[in-house]
Amino acid sequence: MTTLNVDLGERSYPIYINGNILGDADLYLRHIKGNKVLIVTDDNVAPLYLATLLEALPSFDCQHLALPAGEAHKNLETVNKIYDVLMQSHFDRNCTIIALGGGVVGDITGFAAATYQRGVAFVQVPTTLLAQVDSSVGGKTGVNHPLGKNMIGAFHQPACVIADMNTLDTLPQRELIAGMAEVIKYGLIDDSEFFEWIDQHMSDLLGLNKDALANAVERSCTNKSRIVAADERESGQRALLNLGHTFGHAIETAQGYGNWLHGEAIGAGMCLAAKYSHDLGLMDEQQADRVCRTIEKAGLPSTPPTNMTADRCLELMSHDKKVRDKKLTLVLMRGIGKSFLCNDFDQKQLSKTLTLAFD
Repeated sequence: MTTLNVDLGERSYPIYINGNILGDADLYLRHIKGNKVLIVTDDNVAPLYLATLLEALPSFDCQHLALPAGEAHKNLETVNKIYDVLMQSHFDRNCTIIALGGGVVGDITGFAAATYQRGVAFVQVPTTLLAQVDSSVGGKTGVNHPLGKNMIGAFHQPACVIADMNTLDTLPQRELIAGMAEVIKYGLIDDSEFFEWIDQHMSDLLGLNKDALANAVERSCTNKSRIVAADERESGQRALLNLGHTFGHAIETAQGYGNWLHGEAIGAGMCLAAKYSHDLGLMDEQQADRVCRTIEKAGLPSTPPTNMTADRCLELMSHDKKVRDKKLTLVLMRGIGKSFLCNDFDQKQLSKTLTLAFD
């Protein structure tokens, strides 16, 4: 088993990566606080893995809640369902909530844990590639608002992350492909060697080769852990993890949450970031094209939806979380593995780039 550490002082925690560990009772015993446990999952994951998790926790007073699946339910109304169970079952501050599922379940559950009685312990058990490589690590929790993605949230680090590679066997192909967007992102940020490896091993990754997937998860989590350890609350360089996300979140919001999967929108968003970086003279045409080809090779969209306009994209980008004093910070690229933060960009050129992309 691979064990990585997210180094955050007293909030540090391990990431366990292996097959057949979802039911490893010892891992939970190390990190569960108190005797009362609430497992939060969704309608898709519960029939597959809830029983295995419950069997691993015989000594705990366990409750479980299956939420409706999908990004469309990532809102405050759904969080209230978790609060209802916690309150009705008299959960006190000395309890643990376990998130069993993909990024939506992890984000909702983490936000409930961050806010119930001003913060209780929680454990991440991600069952999708996207959650294993990205959303389960780093302590970002939250829900969507009709005007913006993840606009309501809190930082709340998990006690541990248990990434069982075997759960990817039951992942629908579309979800697996969506997760590849976040894997590719880590290569584009500051790890060009990883980007080359991804490009060379794409067929293995999409073919569910366990060694390839384990390497992708480990390398992605290593890169994210390093960035999070240096900037836990996104006061600076952690914002690099948003490569493609400002464009992508606008696409998700415009299309209606869940119609474009998060990873699909981020794939198109990273292509837009590459095209804009090229149009600004920061990135040569060959590398910008390479970014889009690799995204297409993964089966992800490289262009935005045809029913969306450049003006609508710009409008929604103005609601992004990275807007400070009415100034938006974008993650741009000087090349593959050479991403940087920019809040002094050419607005006219951005409009031109988006107009061409959405035409």
